[in-house]
Amino acid sequence: MTSISPILIDFPESFETERLCIRAPQWGDGIQVNEAIHESIAELKPWLPFAKTLPTLEESESNARQHRLNFLARTDMILYITDKHTGDFIGSSGLHQIDWDARKFEIGYWLRTSCTGKGYMTEAVTGIAQFAIDHLQANRIEIRCDDRNTSSSQVAIRTGFTLEGILRNHKMNDGQWVSTMIFAKVRGIEY
Repeated sequence: MTSISPILIDFPESFETERLCIRAPQWGDGIQVNEAIHESIAELKPWLPFAKTLPTLEESESNARQHRLNFLARTDMILYITDKHTGDFIGSSGLHQIDWDARKFEIGYWLRTSCTGKGYMTEAVTGIAQFAIDHLQANRIEIRCDDRNTSSSQVAIRTGFTLEGILRNHKMNDGQWVSTMIFAKVRGIEY
């Protein structure tokens, strides 16, 4: 594959699944993201560094704008998940730890509490993985999660990712060692 500057790669800023619109961040998204984090802080706090404290509205808007810039630069591609009929913010996902030369991406995700248990994240991750395969020619897609986070690991399993291993005592979180599960889909093996 010929190496091309990632900023020159054209692909859609949004796509749809059966119930969802998955899209790049926009100016003004901070309000809905802030509401979702405030609603879901207790569930997010154990797993996600950004949820250690409640963000102000200004911080959420600043983050959304930075996510927009990162998306355009193709350095980190946060994606917002909304209900395609109502436009309501459901959660966030995206493609992270990008290695454009290897076409390797990591999918991360979180869902607002009021939207859990409805299959939204399974649908979103399936759609994002297909987007990475179709539009970004992904060779490897990973999902990494704390081995105690059964909700996240179940999404990886339901979407057909293979558990490749567990990095034991991989990092510290609130003074405790954390083990990280690594799931992957690899071109030529899973698709």
